[in-house]
Amino acid sequence: MSETLRTTADVAALDADLLDRTAIAVRAAGSALCERFGDVVRYQTRDELMRALAANDDTALDILRPALTELRPQAGWVEDELDGGALPPGEWWVVDPAEGNVNHLHALPEWAVTATLVRDNQPVLTVVHLPLAGETYTALTGAGAHLDGRPLRVSRTTDLSLSIVATSQARPDEDEKVVRRVGSSITAMLFDALVVRTAVPATLHLLNVAAGRIDAFWQFAGARADLLPGALLVTEAAGRISDAQGRPWTPQSGSFLAAAPGVHAEAASTLSR
Repeated sequence: MSETLRTTADVAALDADLLDRTAIAVRAAGSALCERFGDVVRYQTRDELMRALAANDDTALDILRPALTELRPQAGWVEDELDGGALPPGEWWVVDPAEGNVNHLHALPEWAVTATLVRDNQPVLTVVHLPLAGETYTALTGAGAHLDGRPLRVSRTTDLSLSIVATSQARPDEDEKVVRRVGSSITAMLFDALVVRTAVPATLHLLNVAAGRIDAFWQFAGARADLLPGALLVTEAAGRISDAQGRPWTPQSGSFLAAAPGVHAEAASTLSR
């Protein structure tokens, strides 16, 4: 028994050190993206847009990929931040090199760099860095969620009618059924919540749930890189995550809900109508 406990403690210590080193790499990538930020990037075609998005991604990945690979050489790498579903067994880096990339191109401040280590389909640690704000959000399984070292806690709100809630679109080319479901969910929340916020990217809303600034976030469909960082942050900040109907959430789920415990059931009821 003592050997098992010692082994568990050793793993926890190694993961805590890994979190610190991951944060260094993520901040460096954020600094590189800051150097590209300022003027609105103009584009006239979808191809021009995709090239501009890729240029930002590549700038951050040139720093993140070698740094994170050195930290965990055996870990796999998720190539496409829009991928969803379960991962094969083992460790994987799930990275969004420019979360909110389109905002960056439009000289809007709502963007970040994220890196999450997933172990056997469970997020173990995550780092979300907001370069313009100079803020770094971190979470480690069993060790809590933090903003620059300060503990985070979800709100104590218990009434959805007094709550600020938020949603985001998973991708711009979502199929019609999902788009209509998003629209109807916003309408339902406009009746039941105090204020409804709608914007991309998802991760920034989830940071606000973890920090207790807003009370719930939901999204239909979505990618691992959209949701895993925020899912771990909210969970470690004592929030609840599920699918939109209140059932257990996995990366294969078709919807996602993160909320303060006091409004989770009410939010799930609203989204289930």
